[in-house]
Amino acid sequence: MDITTLIGVVGGFAFIFNAIMQGGKIGSFIDVASIMIVVGGTFCAVIASFPFNMLKNVGKHFTKLLSNKKFKVEPVIDMLVEFAQLARKNGLLALEEKANQLDDPFFKQGIMLVVDAMEADKVREMLETEVDSMSQRHEEEIAIYEKAAGYAPAFGMIGTLVGLINMLKSMDLSQGSSSTLGESMATALVTTFYGCIMANLLFMPIAKKLRIRNEEEILYKQIIIEGVIGIQSGENPKNLKEKLVSLLHQQKQAKIMDGGEGKEKKPKKEKKKK
Repeated sequence: MDITTLIGVVGGFAFIFNAIMQGGKIGSFIDVASIMIVVGGTFCAVIASFPFNMLKNVGKHFTKLLSNKKFKVEPVIDMLVEFAQLARKNGLLALEEKANQLDDPFFKQGIMLVVDAMEADKVREMLETEVDSMSQRHEEEIAIYEKAAGYAPAFGMIGTLVGLINMLKSMDLSQGSSSTLGESMATALVTTFYGCIMANLLFMPIAKKLRIRNEEEILYKQIIIEGVIGIQSGENPKNLKEKLVSLLHQQKQAKIMDGGEGKEKKPKKEKKKK
């Protein structure tokens, strides 16, 4: 379970709560009408902005946020290198049995396209089209939270304006209403406070985490595409591994290459003769 999002959100609320208690009372920051304006207005605006077939997957997004499922590239690179060795030794048809054992539909599809002797350009086009479609779907899902992050502060401002208008209309200076001016102003500003918290502590972090997950999956599938094309072209397994590893971050490159080839032992220094 990846709890970084949960830790960040809970920790953020904890720090805000601590700051409130240091200089005031928690009751000063609780207003039911303000909550209804910001929360209700934001969610209604999101519902009005997106079709139901996109909004129904919101629950799955939270599962993805908390899930520890990661697209680990090291095992895939090793498997692609193994397949390249098998193809050079026994031919591409020998990969069919291996492909049927794969759990990843995308990986299996790529290998089967190679086994079926489809042209390399066609294989790349089909696989990249699928990746582009996947990325577009993910971007549409991310847009839900980015829009919500924009709507929340706006409804916070709307709530503040509503509070200020009501306050000014009911103000009667001849009867000493000025004595409650500060309290009324504070209540009006609470909605802006709610909107900022929802935008910056909930919606934007969720959007960012979903985008990171999307980038991880894109990289994972790009490695599969390059590996499949390399296998089809009969590329040397060692060169193929170096090519695939070059797509990764430098630290991860060193880790994989050292793990695969073993760290070279430093020659022992010869003792000087007396």
